[in-house]
Amino acid sequence: MDLGNGTPVTMFVFSGLTDNEKMIPLLFVFFSLVYAMALIGNIGIIALIYDTSRLHSPMYYFLGILALIDVFYSSVITPKLICDLLSVEKVISFNGCALQFFFYAALAGSENFLLSSMSYDRYVAICHPLHYMTIMTTKKCFLLVFLVFFVGFLQSSVQTSCAFTLQFCGSNLIDHFFCDVPQLLKLSCSDNIYCNMITVYIVGVGTIIPFLTILFSYILILSSVLRMTSPEAHKKAFSTCSSHLMCASVFYITLFFNYLVPPSSTFTSNNKVASVFFAVVTPMLNPLVYTLRNQEIKRTIERIMCNPT
Repeated sequence: MDLGNGTPVTMFVFSGLTDNEKMIPLLFVFFSLVYAMALIGNIGIIALIYDTSRLHSPMYYFLGILALIDVFYSSVITPKLICDLLSVEKVISFNGCALQFFFYAALAGSENFLLSSMSYDRYVAICHPLHYMTIMTTKKCFLLVFLVFFVGFLQSSVQTSCAFTLQFCGSNLIDHFFCDVPQLLKLSCSDNIYCNMITVYIVGVGTIIPFLTILFSYILILSSVLRMTSPEAHKKAFSTCSSHLMCASVFYITLFFNYLVPPSSTFTSNNKVASVFFAVVTPMLNPLVYTLRNQEIKRTIERIMCNPT
């Protein structure tokens, strides 16, 4: 929609996921189920950790924070997407768009750095098991979580303030199903080179540092596991790390396809599918992975189901 060069933009219109009306009922049901599963799964993980004393350890403390992030992360994009599937015009106000992107970027950034903190926790547990509780103290865990949220919300504040102080006076049609900076910058009638550089720098550095932390942690973990002689020790180490490794892999693969592939002039349906996995599906997968792969979580759920009182 072209508003003319002299008219400032007060709202944006999303192109949405698809123009195929026959797909809309199926997508509505699918995303409603995904959102419900994300909320139930993550809130269930939080409640399980809170009510089970044997899960009161640093590993499950970080898992509880991950579930908390995913509750809000899934709620930033998915409810609006579900409503828009039933709407003729997929409209969002200028301030609403800014808020949506701010919390989306803040929570995604926080999850990014939290996954790296969780890899450090797993490194300490496997490589320094005798000193685990003296290294991963309550104070250190709290400090790591504070830094995770501080960095996540700081980088989001920089991106949001940069993007939404630009002038938008032409088309207000965002070729996406939510407010994301790369598509927004294409609509700006201001010089956006500076904002593009900031976005690339923040996303690049904010991804590389946590990713390298995870990679380096698992190199040390693998080295330590290979020196173990007991098959039982190998199995326990794999069980401890497999859930986190699977969640981190899904997160970084979808992040790569969303933001670190070479940019193109058009935003294709494949880009939107990658965004769906990153912004909508990932928060649902994390509790599912931990429920299926983490033996302690599975045993706790089985005990509750066998003896609900």
